[in-house]
This record gives sequence, structure tokens and C-alpha cells, in this order.
Amino acid sequence: MPIDVIVPESDRKTYENFHFAPAVRHGDLIFCSGVVGRGDSAEDEFRNAWESLGATLKEAGVGFEDIIDSTLYIVDLQKHVPAMAKVKDEFVREPYPASTWIGVSELVIPGARAEIKVVARKA
Repeated sequence: MPIDVIVPESDRKTYENFHFAPAVRHGDLIFCSGVVGRGDSAEDEFRNAWESLGATLKEAGVGFEDIIDSTLYIVDLQKHVPAMAKVKDEFVREPYPASTWIGVSELVIPGARAEIKVVARKA
């Protein structure tokens, strides 16, 4: 079975230049690559990341309500938990998915504060 690659047009250059898919589908599961946002404040950066993730989910034909698992990698975890929790709740509603939050020292984008990775399900 070939990999069903999901690439929103806004991520086409990233796919071609860095050779990874924003998401892949296997059966009814959608595995999203980690998403890093941009913004001056932590809240702005986290909101931008969730919005970018939303574009990938939409391209896959699902939404935030279809997320079944999330992993958040956060630089300076204790400092940024309140902002991430606040912004996440703008996008993810009950029933909440499984979730793991991990403190890390740095991410692939210099200065980035968080990377969000999810698995979603298409019913």
C-alpha cells in the first residue's frame, strides 16, 4: 500500500525542499508531522502553529475534533505551559485527545518555543 501523502499548497515548498510530508494517511489514521509556529509572543507563536496544523488537518478531510493523540514539545516547559494550555483550548474541545507534553532544550527552528505533533482519525 503506497503512502497517502497530505500536503496543503501552503506547505508544498517545505515538502519539496526538506523532503517530509506535513501528514500521511494510513487507513483511517492521519499522522501529522510536528508543526512550529511563528509570532512575537509565545501565545502568537502557539496560535500560529495550531492554525497551521488546522490547514493540514483540513487538507486531510478532518478537523481538530478528530485528533486522538497529541505530543507537544515545549522549550522552557514550565514557563510556557500556561500560554500553550490557553491557546490549545481555542482549538481542541471535548472530548479531549490523549496528550503528552515534553520539555526540550531546543527545536529545529532556532528560537522556536514549541512543536505540536498529532495523530487524527477519519471516521
